[in-house]
Amino acid sequence: MSVVTRFAPSPTGALHLGHAWSAVQAHARARDAGGRFLLRIEDIDGTRSRPGHVAAILDDLDWLGLDWDGEVVFQSQRLALYAAALDRLADSGLAYRCTCTRADIAAAASAPHGVGGVLYPGTCRGREVDPAQPHCWRLDMARAVEAAGPLDWTDEIAGRVAADPAIHGDVVLARKDAPSSYHLAVTVDDAAQGVTHVVRGRDLFAATHVHRLLQALLGLPTPVYRHHPLLAGPDGERLAKRHGAPSLAAMRAEGVAGRALAMDLKAGRLPLGFGVLDD
Repeated sequence: MSVVTRFAPSPTGALHLGHAWSAVQAHARARDAGGRFLLRIEDIDGTRSRPGHVAAILDDLDWLGLDWDGEVVFQSQRLALYAAALDRLADSGLAYRCTCTRADIAAAASAPHGVGGVLYPGTCRGREVDPAQPHCWRLDMARAVEAAGPLDWTDEIAGRVAADPAIHGDVVLARKDAPSSYHLAVTVDDAAQGVTHVVRGRDLFAATHVHRLLQALLGLPTPVYRHHPLLAGPDGERLAKRHGAPSLAAMRAEGVAGRALAMDLKAGRLPLGFGVLDD
């Protein structure tokens, strides 16, 4: 089987060393196996995505010496694929409209807690919702799990993993302000692009439970996963845009050699002061 990996950043800010760490690993996983490395821009968040960030991402990858195969894919050009997948789930009785706001959910005394905090309490499940009202689409998790049956996936680090998507509750499939959620779009795209190996951070490990379920419901193949450890900065905090992680553009401006940095990252050598998080 030919190995196909991808790097799929969101153009909502500058890439930092943590993004480079992930991109290098995905690139190496494909190239070392004589496979293909794809670039996908996950730009369906119209309120935060910026064309300038797309150009910066391409500059950063070029600076690192990471080439990709084929054309760059933009999620904003693939909305029909997500709509078709959502229609299949809705027609099967596995998706429903929801008009609840975050405040409604937070105020619900019966709302249970899951891996990401408060879970949706199912207020709109089984209720008639006027399509003209602003609404999102949610997955009826209980029905979906029953329809799919027991599931698992293979992770190159964690081994065989039993899927437990119910820990997420009735996840959003399409938002009020966006035509698809991350869960639905990434599942559809990985299958459509023939991705065989998903290399991404450990922070997305829990999301894979949902993705495995959606693959089963939509009749899509399941790739092999590799959820790698995350990086921490000199302050010990996980590198993230919201934490002000130093950007790759800033490192480039300081004279850091991008290709040498990529080679070091591939070998597991990090810049002074940076480290790998254990959990």
